[in-house]
Amino acid sequence: MRQASHAAFALYRLPHADHCMRVEGETRELLSCTQLNGCSGFVIAPFEVKQGQPIVVIEDSATVCPLPPVMTPPPVAATLSPVDSSYAIDFANFHTQLTEGTFRKIVLARCSDETTHEAIEPVTLFHRACQLYPRMFIALVHTEQSGTWLTATPEILLEGHGGEWRTIALAGTMLLEGEQLRGEGENATWSTKNIEEQRIVATYIAECLEQFTGDFREEGPRTVRAANLVHLRSDFTFTLPDDRHIGNLLQALHPTPAVCGLPKRETMQFITRNEHRPRCYYSGFMGPLQLPHQPQGELSTHLYVSLRCMNVNGNHYRLYAGGGLLKDSTKQQEWQETEAKLETMRRCLG
Repeated sequence: MRQASHAAFALYRLPHADHCMRVEGETRELLSCTQLNGCSGFVIAPFEVKQGQPIVVIEDSATVCPLPPVMTPPPVAATLSPVDSSYAIDFANFHTQLTEGTFRKIVLARCSDETTHEAIEPVTLFHRACQLYPRMFIALVHTEQSGTWLTATPEILLEGHGGEWRTIALAGTMLLEGEQLRGEGENATWSTKNIEEQRIVATYIAECLEQFTGDFREEGPRTVRAANLVHLRSDFTFTLPDDRHIGNLLQALHPTPAVCGLPKRETMQFITRNEHRPRCYYSGFMGPLQLPHQPQGELSTHLYVSLRCMNVNGNHYRLYAGGGLLKDSTKQQEWQETEAKLETMRRCLG
């Protein structure tokens, strides 16, 4: 564990909140989720924790900030780009592991590099995301170790306080179009592939929770909306006898099959060795750990999986998205799913 002083900060807004929070201060580097036991601050964790790519904790209290009115860019009609060669190669490689029975599920991610004529202030991007996506957890984080990341994510990894906690199993994706955008996806008809994918994630989470508590309940799955997409979601509520060791639970949960695959260790090794672009802090997790969210308020934790995110570097933006592959996945459908997910961040750029 190494401690250093950096100009680090995080801005975040919880779903449906009318204000944001700011954390800034010194950072601490960790090389295991278990080292989060007893920590407090804002956490940004990568997909793969390793030397040079640590979990970073910004160690300070959160302060309330107003959300100023910001004009969001007008919606731009999405255009479907053709499948690029690197994705086609990765898909063939990953899908072979499924058809041969090596893995039950594996997640394939990709990047899209975008440039604007002039750099957009990261805080402006954050406020645009807050306006565009009231249902999602929005966070803008900068540390020397990670760089600058913006995320708008619907997926809770671990949330709660004291003995009361919850997590979710979120998987399966469909794009809402036309009249469907007026609702919440309540009329969505899910394919067998999407249902199976979500069940894999839910079963994994239940098995993880059984190691830490005998008191948990699962509800769902149900359809939930995130931007112009809908997903299948199961909610888990549970009690923990001791919240001083939630780092151990995070070590078991992260990464879930929603961003990795099954079996976990083998799919994670395959992903890190074979994806064309390293994920860095995409499909890791971030959020406040044991911080108060109002003056003199109780300490609580709100950690989210870092989906629908971008790495910001001046006027260059690297956007990330991924999708879960099963045996019956097709290259074109999976590419279209990632294109739909990338639109979440593209809309922030205008």
